[in-house]
Amino acid sequence: MPEIVMKEEVYAIVGAAMEVYNELGRGFLEAVYQEALEIEFGLRNVPHFPQRELILHYKGRRLKKEYIADLVCFQSVIVQIKALDKLSGNEEAQLIHYLKATKYRVGVLINFGSSNKLEWKRFVN
Repeated sequence: MPEIVMKEEVYAIVGAAMEVYNELGRGFLEAVYQEALEIEFGLRNVPHFPQRELILHYKGRRLKKEYIADLVCFQSVIVQIKALDKLSGNEEAQLIHYLKATKYRVGVLINFGSSNKLEWKRFVN
């Protein structure tokens, strides 16, 4: 059975996001969820860096343009926050491209805008 990359780390990230969703519900802006998630990460001792600049590469060369991740957790997981009615392929594609361009292996897309439950997806590069 293949090993799941960063399993415990993603579990901790999603658990914190579920707590934020249960506490706040839906209807807030992404910035509100990000701030609340940062507080929850602090309470749970999840190492995180908000608005982290990530270096992009093209054919082994560093690009001048940098990507600003919503959060980077455990120094290796990109966390992208959304507050949409429903996730589309655009948000997923964006995170996949960020993983490829930055060489990070794992990304988590979290959507606080869904009416029934927290939506989240894990991506591995």
